[in-house]
Amino acid sequence: MPELPEVEHVKRGLEPIVLNQRISDVEFSDKVISGKSQNKETIIKGISLEDFKINSIDYRITSIERRSKYLFFYLQKDNDERILISHLGMSGAFFVVQTLDDIAIYNYKKHWQVIFHLENGLKLVYSDIRRFGEIRNVSDLSVYPSVLEIAPEPFTDEGLVHYLKQFDIKKYQEMPIKQMILDHKVIAGCGNIYACEALFDASINPHTKSKHLTSKAREQLYESVIKVLNMGIENGGTSVSDYVHADGQRGSMQDHLKVYQQDQCSVCGSAIKRETIGGRNTHYCPNCQH
Repeated sequence: MPELPEVEHVKRGLEPIVLNQRISDVEFSDKVISGKSQNKETIIKGISLEDFKINSIDYRITSIERRSKYLFFYLQKDNDERILISHLGMSGAFFVVQTLDDIAIYNYKKHWQVIFHLENGLKLVYSDIRRFGEIRNVSDLSVYPSVLEIAPEPFTDEGLVHYLKQFDIKKYQEMPIKQMILDHKVIAGCGNIYACEALFDASINPHTKSKHLTSKAREQLYESVIKVLNMGIENGGTSVSDYVHADGQRGSMQDHLKVYQQDQCSVCGSAIKRETIGGRNTHYCPNCQH
């Protein structure tokens, strides 16, 4: 699943090309159309396909914001403003191309779901192989309140203050720390890969109950989260599955991972353990992470 660094790279790749472009038409795949006809929320959620078109066509993309793992496309037509909220799910990706044949990866070309035709002749294409992603067209973020529950961005002072306060909440105190930091109400955008890497960097066993971490360990862990997220951004994200940039290129963070999908600890040589914590695959070194 694309996490914060991956989504940040998608945003950076789209901005120079699609900002200030007017959407001249919107096209849906047969899967999206048939899903909606069966009352399924396939990709386009919370709105009919007809209303989605009405509230997209002739609107101009004025800005793009990444919030945790979400992308917000701000649209404007005259005095009317809308927001496209997109989550890439497990295998979603955006491409900007002249034709679908310009999408080099066959599965993404085959599984396109939504095409935003732009006034400059280019196509902003949302592809999703597994169709777990979503795009919503809303008048205001309050229409989709779950995004308002996300913790402050982790690179801000507010993010640290908010994170530390969560240790006082009873439901988190009994949680394994790995499960706690995966909650986007605790830290925005820290997904499974980066949670594993941050816990290794901070030498913390992922099974440790949150209440047992010292104040120093809590702050060290947050610093490690910031460190690995920044590394992810610097290296273009982690391409261990389907993730690619908006130009079809892969990230290289997978070449710098210490524990996630590794067999042996690069520090002590111990075998990396793989267990399930909070329903998520967890990779850690039992020797280095106490």
